[in-house]
Amino acid sequence: MAMSISCCRCVWAKVDTIKNTIAHLMKSLQEKSAAAARDNPEELLKEIFSKKELEHVRVNYLKQGVLHLKVDSSSWLYYFNLHKKEAIAAAGKKSTRIQDIRFRLGEIT
Repeated sequence: MAMSISCCRCVWAKVDTIKNTIAHLMKSLQEKSAAAARDNPEELLKEIFSKKELEHVRVNYLKQGVLHLKVDSSSWLYYFNLHKKEAIAAAGKKSTRIQDIRFRLGEIT
């Protein structure tokens, strides 16, 4: 009988260890997911531009720290270039991957 109680304690200790490992793993995955969401260029745009501005700009691609954005008209291209420094500063606060932003005319879909 003493043998089974000792064995039962051993099993429960292993269960607790597994439970703690899974909890740690889940916390780590949630942190990585949150970090990935912050580094998602499309989510980043929602944080640095207003709703009105978002109607006229889309992510083209991100390469070597430069976020390339498409703008739907020359007037908005001019507007975004005027506010480029503020956009880079805001993006830099949210993500370390963004070092520069470049705007180009392009079709918004």
